This record gives sequence, structure tokens and C-alpha cells, in this order.
Amino acid sequence: MGRIVIVAYKPKEGMAEELKALMKTNMPRLRAEGFVTDRESIIAEAADGTIVEVFEWLSDEAIRQAHENANVRQMWSEYFAVCDCIPYGNLAEASLMFPGFRPLN
Repeated sequence: MGRIVIVAYKPKEGMAEELKALMKTNMPRLRAEGFVTDRESIIAEAADGTIVEVFEWLSDEAIRQAHENANVRQMWSEYFAVCDCIPYGNLAEASLMFPGFRPLN
């Protein structure tokens, strides 16, 4: 059974455009490794510039395997060079009944 996740990527100072470019590679790279479903991700931007992505892992086992996969770990190191992952609840929008974000894809 799939697992829907919401990830919040806060760009480091001056790295917003690099993060947005990297976001275009996330799903293709995870799909190439067989870790996510064919469901399209939703990528959007919060008011503070944080990028929010909603996507579906193939399974809990796929998530576990991704943490051990060299290609995924390399991708994550690229992400951590340009952003920090923060809890979704830290976004101002998370406190709203119907949070709104600017679509990026």
C-alpha cells in the first residue's frame, strides 16, 4: 500500500532557484529506483518561500530501502546543500483551515 507524504523544503539563503531546479528531478530519480508510484507529485510554494511537495511512496518498505540506497542518498545530499527539511507544521499556512500555496508544477 502506498504512503502519501508532505515534505517542506526551506531554501537556504540565496538558493531558492537552485532548489526549484532540483525539485524537477526528485520524482524521476525516485521512480528510476522504484521507490515511488506513478502518481504525479504536487509542488507548491508557501508565502515564506518554502517549497512543499506531496507525493506517494510505493510502500513503507520502499521508504526504508530508499534510506539505504546510494543514489537516493546522493540526491538527498544535493537537497541538503540548498535547503533544510522542516516540519510542515512550522509553516504559517499549516495553521489555516484551508491553507493555500502557489503551484509550481
